[in-house]
Amino acid sequence: MEGKETKKEVEKKYGKKLVKTSKEIADKKNTEEIGEKVLNSNKENEKVEEVKTEENKKVEEVKTEENKKEVSLKKKEKIRPKKSEVIVRAQNIPLSTKSSSAICKFIIGKKIGDAIMDLESVKKLKKAVPMKGEIPHRKGNIMSGRYPQKASRNFIVLLKSLSANANFNDMEEPIIVEAFANIGERPYGQFGRIRKKRSHIFIKAIEKNTLKNKHKKAKNK
Repeated sequence: MEGKETKKEVEKKYGKKLVKTSKEIADKKNTEEIGEKVLNSNKENEKVEEVKTEENKKVEEVKTEENKKEVSLKKKEKIRPKKSEVIVRAQNIPLSTKSSSAICKFIIGKKIGDAIMDLESVKKLKKAVPMKGEIPHRKGNIMSGRYPQKASRNFIVLLKSLSANANFNDMEEPIIVEAFANIGERPYGQFGRIRKKRSHIFIKAIEKNTLKNKHKKAKNK
């Protein structure tokens, strides 16, 4: 055909390969697309690896913190000796010493949970606390008694703190062995006419197994 130069003539004329076939153009596009896909996949892989490394770091930090806590707990357990008895004291509680001493006698020899249940029933006027003196008789296996509701509330608080101490020391079936009330400081009321009631209270509980061992040793002697 006239007026049209062939590919070889153009290359000879200009010294460079200027003319490209449609196949070559398509191949170039394919290689560029493949290169972009490879770059994108590499970037995604890098992002995934970064996320994995961050997650691994977080997991390692959590593990190290847990290990530190376990080590500190073990150290505390080694340092803290296990107790076989627990004590609770209260000073100058606004209670009658007579009713407090009656409740102390009422709860001795009982488990802490049973003593709390009995005082709850006293608070609800279902169970009477035995008392001496000119006091009316009550129903049940007691002669005379009363329902000291205010003292029962205060004793329930003390017994709950005693049970918390027992749980902290891993005591099984703690039994109240000792409980007594003494007269506290009695301040004067308004105008100095009346002296208010105050009592010091002491409660002690021992684990059931240790109590049995003490009884056995006493019998052997």
